[in-house]
Amino acid sequence: MHPSQEPIRSRSNPLVRRLRALKSGVEKGSDLALVEGVKLLEEAVASGLEVVEVAASPRALGDARARKAIEAARDRRAAVRTVAEDVLAFLSELETSQGVLALARRPAFSEEDLYRGVPLVVVAVEIQNPGNLGGLVRTAEAAGATGAILTRGCADLLSWKALRGAMGSAFRLPHVDGLDFDTALERLRARGLAIVAAAAEDGERYDTVDFRGPSALLLGNEGTGLPESALRRADTRAAIPMASAVESLNVGVAAGILLFEAARQRRARPNSTPTSS
Repeated sequence: MHPSQEPIRSRSNPLVRRLRALKSGVEKGSDLALVEGVKLLEEAVASGLEVVEVAASPRALGDARARKAIEAARDRRAAVRTVAEDVLAFLSELETSQGVLALARRPAFSEEDLYRGVPLVVVAVEIQNPGNLGGLVRTAEAAGATGAILTRGCADLLSWKALRGAMGSAFRLPHVDGLDFDTALERLRARGLAIVAAAAEDGERYDTVDFRGPSALLLGNEGTGLPESALRRADTRAAIPMASAVESLNVGVAAGILLFEAARQRRARPNSTPTSS
């Protein structure tokens, strides 16, 4: 490894300014994502993302695990720069910076990628909390969902905070974003997917809903859930019975219950008829 010998110490350095701009969301529309920490760098490299540049502190370069991840990125032609510890701490949102920040190309998926096998597609409708969106995508991958549609108004899945919730799932789970809800629904119906809406009330008990066939699960935002217009257009509403006076669950928790119920059904009573391309 041949990073620059003298650490970058200036916050006005061009690399530091690029990292800061991505952190703050100033560079909207950029094809780069900011990756912080050894684990996320490992995930990015393992997922085949193009890591463009790595900023590492002298402490990180002396750590065996961090050094291995940095070398793996460098082997794939990433530039490696040594940056002073205090500068990386200034850029970090973690209480204790691990001394590793990287710039990676955002993954690109085609819509076809969402529909492999018997599709189970998560549709996030205006989920604006990046941590919740990241956790939702991580849960979706864990439960075997085939992809996600992040409708217009959702947080950026490759933003700093969303990546911390999603970890490597944001790099691996096929997803498309920026579609308006009507367009997303039209495309799902054209593929023959049953539309299931997560509802706080007035729905079928979630474990009686049939998820075995090609399905799309609609999930609404943290405050208001799905709008009534979206609920009306679903084929089925799935509700999770709750005790006491609790009105609703965190979107990630609700998604976990519904998606793992879908996974259970598909293991127990498989319906292997895929949709046509």
